[in-house]
Amino acid sequence: MFAARRAACEDSRSAVKAVNSLDGTVEFRGESVSPRCILAHMIDEYARHNGHADLLREALDGATVE
Repeated sequence: MFAARRAACEDSRSAVKAVNSLDGTVEFRGESVSPRCILAHMIDEYARHNGHADLLREALDGATVE
């Protein structure tokens, strides 16, 4: 599981590094996308998984953040 996450992050980083501007496009997983789109997706996924981790932690210890 962690290896797949690391590989996906490295793929995304490589795609973003391949262009000089966020306004350009890059081939990523068979599609032509903007690096801006890749970065926005990475931020979205990171935030979603942090939320999941917080729900699991709260279920274990019962503490909530106010």
